[in-house]
Amino acid sequence: MKSGKNKIGCRPAEAQFHRGRVGSLLAAFLVSSALLVAAPVPGAAAAPDEHRNGKAVFYLNEKIADGPWSIHLVKSDRGSLERTNAEYEWETTLANGMISGMTTLSEQVKALSPDEGRPIVAINGDFYHSDPKPYRGDPQGLQILQGELVSGPSDHACFWIDPVGKPHTSIVQPLFRVTWPGGTTTPFGLNEERPGDGAVLYTPTLGPSSGTKSGGRELILQAVDPGHWLPMAVGVNVSARVLEVREAGDTALKPDLMVLSLGPQLLVDAPIVRTGDVVQLSTATVPDLVGCKTAIGGGPRLVVDGKPVNGWKSPTQRHPRTAIGWNDDYLFLVLVDGRQPGLSVGMSFQELAAYFLKLGCTQAVNLDGGGSASMWAFGQVVSSPSEGQERPIANALVLVKKPRKDPR
Repeated sequence: MKSGKNKIGCRPAEAQFHRGRVGSLLAAFLVSSALLVAAPVPGAAAAPDEHRNGKAVFYLNEKIADGPWSIHLVKSDRGSLERTNAEYEWETTLANGMISGMTTLSEQVKALSPDEGRPIVAINGDFYHSDPKPYRGDPQGLQILQGELVSGPSDHACFWIDPVGKPHTSIVQPLFRVTWPGGTTTPFGLNEERPGDGAVLYTPTLGPSSGTKSGGRELILQAVDPGHWLPMAVGVNVSARVLEVREAGDTALKPDLMVLSLGPQLLVDAPIVRTGDVVQLSTATVPDLVGCKTAIGGGPRLVVDGKPVNGWKSPTQRHPRTAIGWNDDYLFLVLVDGRQPGLSVGMSFQELAAYFLKLGCTQAVNLDGGGSASMWAFGQVVSSPSEGQERPIANALVLVKKPRKDPR
């Protein structure tokens, strides 16, 4: 399960990188004639602003010679997203709409339905499994997509928007449990590779089948109350009836069914369950995320309550970075190009935290970086991917302008 266990990252570092100090970055900021100066991305036209006069959302590319650094910044007015009937909304995407598989950021933005709104800006999201199918592309941590819980929390920090539109970041603890007919409980993971001694719940969002190996037991579950069933939400309790018990793996996933898979080592103490039995499934978390429609995993946190976080692993290594930060007035998406000495060498966690503090952020959290780091704004990719082209990724965070409602 993701709880307490780390997933495989997108890729290890391919080379040794320069080390930097926070002091040099701060000095570069202090000598800059302007903190944010719009500059064109090589080979691409400058992206326009959304609501240029009101400056609800705009994009800038800052170039800092001392580094060098090429920093792509999107600044959004929180008031435009949090007021009643806000015209903007943060959403997550999933490659091909499934856990299994990966596509580029551009492809994920293009796949958005017009009913969801017009995409304005987007960044790559969580770390992910890079193993072959069926779990290739499985996000490392929490993901909520338009209210559907598609991936459970891990021991890494995540980012979410609460029901009133406010951003948050912390480590979310999953309390996912199945309660058996006799009253005993078993924790479970969600849409991930099943360990031999654990249980995993699979929803149709994973892909065509559970992908598990033989040697365990799989319970095919159907709704007791179809009104409280799929799509699965966070912080709910649902009743499930056992439709079939299979002493095998790789069970097909169908639109109205879920599969609870038990590892072979778990079967030693697992209760006897028969066709027709009813079990209870809980997707509670701490903190409570009931009503949350948008969440994405990442980590580590960079700034908490206006102070940089200490204790990062490899705090001085420079890589391409993607991150989110905010204060009471604005939310910032930041992407730092890297591994391109003539353009941008990337940032360390220390340098990135210092940058967010210079922006006035009180909270900031890192997302996946390296070759996955990519930013799309106003119809085009504005960042410079370190591999020369976009890398397929698992998921993304997108700001959309919601379609106008018919006044009738």
